[in-house]
Amino acid sequence: MPAILIHGVPDTHHVWDGVRQHLSRTDVEAWDLPGFGAARPEGFGSSKDEYVQWLIARLEEIGEPVDLVGHDWGCILTARVASLRPDLVRTWAGGNGPVSAAYVWHPLAKIWQDTDQGDAFMAGLDVPSLVELVRSFDVAEEAARETARHLDAEMKDSILKLYRSALTVGAEWEPDLAKVTAPGLVFWGKLDPACQVEFADRLGAAINARVLHLDCNHWTVLERPAEVAAALEEHWAGTGSH
Repeated sequence: MPAILIHGVPDTHHVWDGVRQHLSRTDVEAWDLPGFGAARPEGFGSSKDEYVQWLIARLEEIGEPVDLVGHDWGCILTARVASLRPDLVRTWAGGNGPVSAAYVWHPLAKIWQDTDQGDAFMAGLDVPSLVELVRSFDVAEEAARETARHLDAEMKDSILKLYRSALTVGAEWEPDLAKVTAPGLVFWGKLDPACQVEFADRLGAAINARVLHLDCNHWTVLERPAEVAAALEEHWAGTGSH
């Protein structure tokens, strides 16, 4: 069964490049979410529920349960998939994406969720300013540039629509975490100011998962790719999935 890696915002599948270099298994795929390095299907509105349904449809095509991994929004979306369709998920791992009614959206998310402020922010967002934003989370210059170079109008629009669909995502989705049956791993940068580490522990408790605190900021997969890869391989080996 393959491992499927899902990125967050404002990323593409390239956010997993470093982790993949440290993985020994070869059946690993990193997907681009619609609007993030990949075209959106006609009529796709970039809401949280549409992304979940898109993931479910893609996973159904594989035909067997997968080792599902997500970071940031990828964590939130894949946790939802694991709760709705446990038959599609052999193991689950995710990080730095809170699924909790207690979580309060970070200041930038609140700007994006406001129609006027969000539209104005995106109108002024360019690659250099996104590089600086990503670097403010302790991401190295080269990795920040790789992230920012994929910015385009479709990604900006997708971000706004996703966040505006998710005002109360924690309250909506947290109760169904009890339906997750896949063995779980939560990996989290404990210095993350936007998604505080307490929500790693909350998520781990909700799905009875192992919780790993890493000494880094939000982008664990960029700052600590070897450690994330090692944790994933231990997780997969411990569940007999690979």
